[in-house]
Amino acid sequence: MQRELLYQIALTLIPNIGDVNAKALINHFGSAEAIFNAPKKVLDEIDGIGSIRTASIRNFKDFSRAEEEIAFIKKYQITPLFITDKNYPVRLLNCYDSPPMLYYKGNADLNASKIVAIVGTRNHHDYGKKICEKLVEELMNEEIIIVSGLAFGIDTIAHKASLKNNLQTIGVLAHGLDRIYPPQNTPLAKEMISSGGLLTEFRSNTNPDKQNFPGRNRIVAGIADATIVIESGIKGGSLITAELANGYNKDVFAFPGRVDDLKSEGCHYLIKNNKAALITSANDLLESMGWKKSKKISPKKQRELFIELTVEEKVIVDILQIADQIQIDELYFKSKLSSSAVAQALLMLEMQGIVSSLPGKIYKLI
Repeated sequence: MQRELLYQIALTLIPNIGDVNAKALINHFGSAEAIFNAPKKVLDEIDGIGSIRTASIRNFKDFSRAEEEIAFIKKYQITPLFITDKNYPVRLLNCYDSPPMLYYKGNADLNASKIVAIVGTRNHHDYGKKICEKLVEELMNEEIIIVSGLAFGIDTIAHKASLKNNLQTIGVLAHGLDRIYPPQNTPLAKEMISSGGLLTEFRSNTNPDKQNFPGRNRIVAGIADATIVIESGIKGGSLITAELANGYNKDVFAFPGRVDDLKSEGCHYLIKNNKAALITSANDLLESMGWKKSKKISPKKQRELFIELTVEEKVIVDILQIADQIQIDELYFKSKLSSSAVAQALLMLEMQGIVSSLPGKIYKLI
């Protein structure tokens, strides 16, 4: 296991090999070690790799840096999560640019049934603070994990409000786990480890450099079922996160502000361009996502299906007969079918009146 971890970390160190190429290599070879042992001719023939990337793989020698990271992981009891690991966040698997390796310190389930990202400006008004605190308070009994970026402003408020209301909260970092940025949030980060966690794709000794933050934002957007924007200018990290969430086909919500308020200009832009749904309370979120708790109805005897199903349709129906309802990312993971096969099967099942779709890309048997 340690030998494979060495190669997994080393894969993220190879020059010219980004996230997309690293995943393509893993899909082809099945393991990180096999990539390093692959003949030049085989590497050259893989789509998108080419001679320059092949040379980078074949000439890589800096395994000592990977060994240092393993020592750091062991010393501080950090959990490394490679893209092939069963505990890797399944929602990220459906993002084309998801990181091959993550480093995690915490106790929250990264594959929990309901995860919401809350993002916003660093320089918020009191209005934004009140909205954020009220939103989280209203979610306290919903078993939702709150994700944000541990930055000043709305991020910090969201994390603190989560802890206050006994909700687990995860901070996604733009640096290694050997430091906290901003340093003023160190006490908060320590508290989050025991009631949530800290997550990053960056190795130890990585500074919070400017270019790391868009990468951090894609994890925030990709790991959540929905992203909520509370006070944001027309430019900045919050808008980047919202745009990324849209690109991943995730649900995005925004709280409106005054029409002349520059700190709400980003929220209004998202709403006006149909990139975010307008919400004013947690109830709006719960209804839109299909998370609204309903009164228990005495279970009816499961009707037999007399319709002939394809293999893919049968796989999905079998999963839905066990789960009351299921989110699309979890369905991809459990079915082990391609996204196109799942989409086609769901379409046919809906047309036959067997499956219905709910808001938030949730599916259930009729």
